[in-house]
Amino acid sequence: MTKLQVRAFLYQLGCFAILFILFRFLVLKYSGLTGIWIPFTAFAIATLIGPKFQAVKTKDGEKLFMKWIFSKDVKEIG
Repeated sequence: MTKLQVRAFLYQLGCFAILFILFRFLVLKYSGLTGIWIPFTAFAIATLIGPKFQAVKTKDGEKLFMKWIFSKDVKEIG
């Protein structure tokens, strides 16, 4: 794995973790779900809402890109 691939993985993991914890508490507080359904629901929401990071080799070298459901275009990071 290259340095940018590791960075993309860590960004992906960090965003997922933050969103998972946030949605876990929101689901717990504002829904009637109990037991194992709370983390399953938080997992599904965090997976769908979270931004996607990817390292791509271009003619100018390797670059890091981000795609998010709330943004129409792919953004270059860094």
